[in-house]
Amino acid sequence: MKSTNPTRLSLTNALLVFAFYSLISLIISKSGFNGEFLWLVWTISGVMMFAFVFFIFRYTLEKFIYQKIRLIYKTIYNLKRKKGARVEKESYDKNTIESVTQEVLEWGEKKKLEIEELRKTETYRREFIGNIYHELKNPIFNIQGYVLTLLDGGLEDPNINREYLLRTEKSINRMIAIVEDLETISNLETAQIRMKMEVFDTHALCQDVFEFLEIKAKKRKKELTFGAKYDKGIQVMADPKWIRQVLVNLIDNSIKYGRSKDGKTVVSFFDMDEQILIEVTDNGEGIAPGDIPRVFERFYRTENAHSRDKTGTGLGLSIVKHIIDAHDQTINVRSRVGVGTTFAFTLRKS
Repeated sequence: MKSTNPTRLSLTNALLVFAFYSLISLIISKSGFNGEFLWLVWTISGVMMFAFVFFIFRYTLEKFIYQKIRLIYKTIYNLKRKKGARVEKESYDKNTIESVTQEVLEWGEKKKLEIEELRKTETYRREFIGNIYHELKNPIFNIQGYVLTLLDGGLEDPNINREYLLRTEKSINRMIAIVEDLETISNLETAQIRMKMEVFDTHALCQDVFEFLEIKAKKRKKELTFGAKYDKGIQVMADPKWIRQVLVNLIDNSIKYGRSKDGKTVVSFFDMDEQILIEVTDNGEGIAPGDIPRVFERFYRTENAHSRDKTGTGLGLSIVKHIIDAHDQTINVRSRVGVGTTFAFTLRKS
């Protein structure tokens, strides 16, 4: 029986059973038995018939169904098994159809999730390449335009030569900032930058950041303040250099994208037992719910950010996320359109 077609298998088994039954009937009819002896012969024949049918169906199931199931299970088992892991002999022979079905469904679901993840990664890769092109295109084309203008005679014109050189420098600095931020993210991702943990006062560090951004805040008529009066220092265990970068990026964002009139940035500290929760809140236009899951992506800008300010590299929040991850802490964002945005992150309390 080489064919595994269900109809042919059923027909073959039926013919075998019919042939066996016919043979027994013929033998009994020709034997001339009668009476009680004939009843005994039919009983023995029935037992033989039962045994024959049992073994023929068992052979069919074993040969053409269970072997195929075992082969499928063995293939899935080998695909799931980690490379170099020890093979458990006969592990798949003991599984029923139900358990094999469950294994197949679980394996299929896992592969489906892997495919979806690969698609998301591919989409992210395409967007990332497109964003890099977009971010670098503008300064490169600007530099090209300024240089060509200077080469075409503008270099000798005192009214424009210095101005165009300053614009060229500005575009070059923007490209340098993008490259440096990308390098920072890459180093954080590959753990080439190690956090130098030490105890320091986050309140004092935030006050230093306020002073650093004070001129920019006043220029944009934004107020920088604390959520409460903190008489005692707020001690944490972290890398002060990189936490300062986190605060600079978050507060600078609140200044750039906060409310244009009567804008306000509030930094608050909360004791969370073993951690300190730090919140940076502004009263700006807020972030749309659909944009919130993507705010930490590289180069991602909301529609509001596109229309309001493009002086940054678009990598600030991504760097913030990587720094907090490097501290084994968490950061999240909550926002309401027309009300404002809050970025909250934790640090280990000292």
